[in-house]
Amino acid sequence: MSTIKDFFSHKWVKFAIWGGLYTLVFVVWTGNLWCLLGLPVIYDIFISKWFYRTIGYKHTQWRKKSKSYNAIMGWVDPIVFAVVAATLIRIFFFENYTIPTASMEKTLLIGDFLTVSKVAYGPKMPNTPLSFPLVHNTMPLSKTKKSYLEWIKWPFHRLRGLRQIERNDVVVFNFPESDTVYMNGNANDLFYYEYVRAYGWERAQSFGKTQYRPVDKRENYVKRCVALPGDTLEVRDGQVFVNGQPQPTFPGMQYNYTIQTNGTGLNSNVLQEMGISLSDIGSTMPLTAENAERIAAFGNVTEVVKYESGTADPQCFPHDPRYPWSVDQYGPIWIPSKGATVELTPENLPLYYRAIRTYEGHEVESRDGAIYIDGAVATNYTFAMDYYWMMGDNRHNSLDSRFWGFVPEDHIVGKASFVWLSLDHEKKFPANIRWNRMFRKIR
Repeated sequence: MSTIKDFFSHKWVKFAIWGGLYTLVFVVWTGNLWCLLGLPVIYDIFISKWFYRTIGYKHTQWRKKSKSYNAIMGWVDPIVFAVVAATLIRIFFFENYTIPTASMEKTLLIGDFLTVSKVAYGPKMPNTPLSFPLVHNTMPLSKTKKSYLEWIKWPFHRLRGLRQIERNDVVVFNFPESDTVYMNGNANDLFYYEYVRAYGWERAQSFGKTQYRPVDKRENYVKRCVALPGDTLEVRDGQVFVNGQPQPTFPGMQYNYTIQTNGTGLNSNVLQEMGISLSDIGSTMPLTAENAERIAAFGNVTEVVKYESGTADPQCFPHDPRYPWSVDQYGPIWIPSKGATVELTPENLPLYYRAIRTYEGHEVESRDGAIYIDGAVATNYTFAMDYYWMMGDNRHNSLDSRFWGFVPEDHIVGKASFVWLSLDHEKKFPANIRWNRMFRKIR
């Protein structure tokens, strides 16, 4: 036993074990050769000990001699370790998010705190590795100051995950239309492209200073992936069809309903017991099919009618009059897949223009009935990335792919795994804790 113990305590054996593990995880798994710079650090820790002799030893002596220095470093050391560990966990394993809107009700509620698995689909390496730790795109206590530096930019690279995205997974991703935002620091930051479509590019610039954000620093959204690369999606009378087959109905799926009564109001306490928020109570409400049936059975309710949008909505993707679609009557539309080639025409270019130009970085122009990509006439295009179609379960109250189109594979963050805490924003502590949602798996 002592022989084995002596073997594993040898400095060269320790270096070989830790160096091998480091190489497998941070070089082979990430595929980033810059990580090889960590091997000299491991060599110094176990073999040369240059850092300890020059700096570490002095640090130890100062801690022994100075009570104030020792007290300060007693806080600094664990804080640095915690920040480094939390940052690595956040990049490679999982991250926590809060649900701010009702677009995924009743699957996810406002105030849900969920854990997102990065290893499910494979963590993606950050595009901007130089950033302030444990924040997203702005500095603490600021709504406009960038939390990252763009001195170093890494191209998109996703590590191997446990599996691929499947239809109907609940997915967290970087919001594609938040690549450009206003720097006003208010809720309208995310709607820059809506302003461009409504007022034109020149007038939209006059509304405030804008900022471009790299992919990993764009806002995080959570939706259900209803169509995969290569699928054809269509919405008929509010029902989603993928490759001609109807999408399964989920228990938490909601639509807007118009409610008529005999003149008396609805009992808000009963509606809250049904899980309907106070802010949703009115003559038109987002309801699950089950809640719609229950309300229809109320004695003072004369009619419950499901809302359906029949007219074209100019806010719907691809924002072109040749596609008079609405949230309930949409498509059919083909979802691009990596390596697939599509014939390009002036008619279908609006569907794929943003994918080709913004997400895949080509110059696209249409003139004199011809399409030019990077200055050359193009009659077809082969996609370099996979794309996905995301929709909210609250179908009439969701800003999703029906409004801004495809989600590129480099925007995928991870799989929403479970809710670990849920707080009702309409109640006070401790009544605001939704105990029945604690550690609930997301389906």
